[in-house]
Amino acid sequence: MRLRVEFTTEPFDLDEAPRHALVAREVIEAADLDAVDVGPFGNTAEGGADSVLTAVDALLRQALEAGATRVSLQVNVIGGEGE
Repeated sequence: MRLRVEFTTEPFDLDEAPRHALVAREVIEAADLDAVDVGPFGNTAEGGADSVLTAVDALLRQALEAGATRVSLQVNVIGGEGE
């Protein structure tokens, strides 16, 4: 099964990316995922279910530790078994 995760971290700072946002992006970029797209107002990544779920766990833990007060995320199934 393939999954897509979309996420943002808060609080926002339009002048400079906050530490929690940078940490979250680093976690996703370092994970074994493909189709990673990071941006100022949202981030997406795709990969196998185990890889995405492992990355989401690390993302939540590390972003909160880095000062995030809110993490919004959505996980969608984009492929079935064997895809």
